[in-house]
Amino acid sequence: MLPRNTKRRRLALLAFLVLVISVVIVTITYRFATPQAQANPPLKQLSTTVIPSSPTAVRTTAPTPLQTPVGATPTPALLSAPDPASVLGVDSNPGQYFAGIKWVRLGYPTCGFGYLNGAHLQTTMQNYHNLGLRVLLIVCQPGKSGARLFDPQLFADIAQSGADAIQCGNEEMKQNALTNYVTPSDFARFFDMCTRSVRAVQPNTPIILGALDPQVVGGDNGGLYYQVSYLNQMQSAMNSQVHPGGTWSWRAQIVGLIDSWHNGYPSQYVNNLYALFAFWAQQFGVDLNNGELGKHLWVVEGTGCFKGCGINQYSQYQVAVSHILTLISDAQTTMRYKVPYFFFSDRDFVQNGEYWPIGILDRLGHPKPIRQDLGMGARTLNMQCSNGQFSVVNQEQLLAKLYSGCSLPSNYPGILTS
Repeated sequence: MLPRNTKRRRLALLAFLVLVISVVIVTITYRFATPQAQANPPLKQLSTTVIPSSPTAVRTTAPTPLQTPVGATPTPALLSAPDPASVLGVDSNPGQYFAGIKWVRLGYPTCGFGYLNGAHLQTTMQNYHNLGLRVLLIVCQPGKSGARLFDPQLFADIAQSGADAIQCGNEEMKQNALTNYVTPSDFARFFDMCTRSVRAVQPNTPIILGALDPQVVGGDNGGLYYQVSYLNQMQSAMNSQVHPGGTWSWRAQIVGLIDSWHNGYPSQYVNNLYALFAFWAQQFGVDLNNGELGKHLWVVEGTGCFKGCGINQYSQYQVAVSHILTLISDAQTTMRYKVPYFFFSDRDFVQNGEYWPIGILDRLGHPKPIRQDLGMGARTLNMQCSNGQFSVVNQEQLLAKLYSGCSLPSNYPGILTS
């Protein structure tokens, strides 16, 4: 017989071993049963924490940043250049995407909002790529001139972003309180630094030459010819100051375009976007009807105006009808001529105390009915797609189906205006 104290020690040791084994089993079971934290957090299809904007509509709140893994430095993938006809997107916020829409437009912090730079910028791009989505990154000029405008760190960060297309500059020729006007010679240097930095890392990435501010084609085309003159002066500075003796031409670049007009309202023949396409096709010396314009022009912001353009901004009916007809007309026009296009905006926003009802979602990120002055389902469009017929009741669905090539019912103008 063992001594009592020895027996107790063995029993205690046995109990301890059983306890350790139990803890190990429970731990292993928990790890297999519990989803592990992802290095790249998933993107959200909808977000209700931010208010969208463009460089001409300043955000009132900053977007919620995606988590960036400690020490993570994603390497940009060498993607092939996209087919211009496939570039159909919407202005959005980091971490948000829309079913059926393959491109989003995001703004760098120089556009006046957000924290989309450094490792966070790279991780955000990787998150979109993991879902098969692509991103146009807009980089606004950070000042009118001086060291901030030519900061090498800015261009290095942009080049490492992994964005699928990069717009260097925005409304650079526009002189108002909301934009940073840059002289043609300074903008030539800014664009050259941006281009060389991106090309060194991403040789196939489309680079957009700033953005032409909104103009209306009509009796007085002075604004359009001013833009041509600015580009000519920029070209002269590029070949005499930036690269003396060079042969750089703005007509060999991709130029960004902004259009803000009530296309399709009050008549389907009101189509300023088409008129702009015709004007710039002539300037680039290409045939508008053969798809060549899409190699030289991207619509980085397309939307309908609701004030100061003949629309009664206090009539909910007129604003709602002109907005939805513009959305349809712009999508049809840009797809007809195979020009890249980004609808502005993903949601309504407030600027200088005024509500801008020009998004496909309301200010809180909720779906907007097709006729935004009516309730959800008050107007329905039965669209014919390659995989069947779909009843569309909100604007997000409508834009996605148009981008997918679905057909509208022949009487859609009557449905929307009745």
